[in-house]
Amino acid sequence: MKTDNKIVIVALYNFTAFPNFEELREPLQACCAQAGTMGTILLASEGINGTIAGSRVGVDAVLAHIRDLPGCADLAHKESFDTENPFLRMKVRLKKEIVTMGVPGTDPNNIVGTYVNPDDWDALISDPDVVVIDTRNDYEVGIGTFKGAIDPNIKSFREFPDWFHAQDIISPDTKVAMFCTGGIRCEKSTAFVKAAGIKDVFHLKGGILKYLETQPEEDNLWEGQCFVFDDRVSVGPGLVPGDYDMCHACRQPITEDDKLSELYVPGVACPKCHDVSSPEQKQRFAERQKQMDLAQAKGEQHLGSAPLKVKAAEG
Repeated sequence: MKTDNKIVIVALYNFTAFPNFEELREPLQACCAQAGTMGTILLASEGINGTIAGSRVGVDAVLAHIRDLPGCADLAHKESFDTENPFLRMKVRLKKEIVTMGVPGTDPNNIVGTYVNPDDWDALISDPDVVVIDTRNDYEVGIGTFKGAIDPNIKSFREFPDWFHAQDIISPDTKVAMFCTGGIRCEKSTAFVKAAGIKDVFHLKGGILKYLETQPEEDNLWEGQCFVFDDRVSVGPGLVPGDYDMCHACRQPITEDDKLSELYVPGVACPKCHDVSSPEQKQRFAERQKQMDLAQAKGEQHLGSAPLKVKAAEG
């Protein structure tokens, strides 16, 4: 992987008790501003989650600040690199959960699945007695997943608990292996599944991103590309940016063939969302695209081109 690009992109999360998390926001926002980083960080009573990008010095300053927070001394993070910052602004936000499942009491600080290193992952999911579950949303699974994994076909992580309860192939003695983009959704999902009475629950340490970063492309069990929540849209082996673009109306990945469709209008609609948005929304999207085009013609960046929300460490 190339490391000579000037922008460092860092995905991070840590489950730890922040009883007074509201008080952490302003000092962290000030640190990010001084460091010149861009991105989004979420704070909740259960911990911290986010993705930031900036210079090596700036990113390291923010990481040092976070590692000084209660319970964050051993914070792990994942890095990738680019020639341009994929974010246009910096936000530190307060949330009820750092990754939203909507099941009260699901706490990875108390119970969690068994971590499996990327080096051992292929052997685990090749076991015919192991049920392998992709915990990501349907549009993420649609561009890449592990061979043989079950796709829950969910629109959001909130739907995962109901989907799981409806599965009759899973019993208390079933071995379950789960994975996501960066590991954070699996922290919640394995805690939830173990609390539901499943004894042998495993998840991929560091998520798909760590697997793609460390595992040789040949002979591994990953198929396709991995969706990421910034303007790279997707990455492949070695975390090299993929060949997907993003529809700025629905924020889903689109291919060059999608852009050749008569249903594709840049910034307004694509074959996946053309019949979803209202005429009023399409008009608003068209005006936003017009402003983006004008800004580009002037050599400027328009904030409307930034992702509507960043779930970066979600995975």
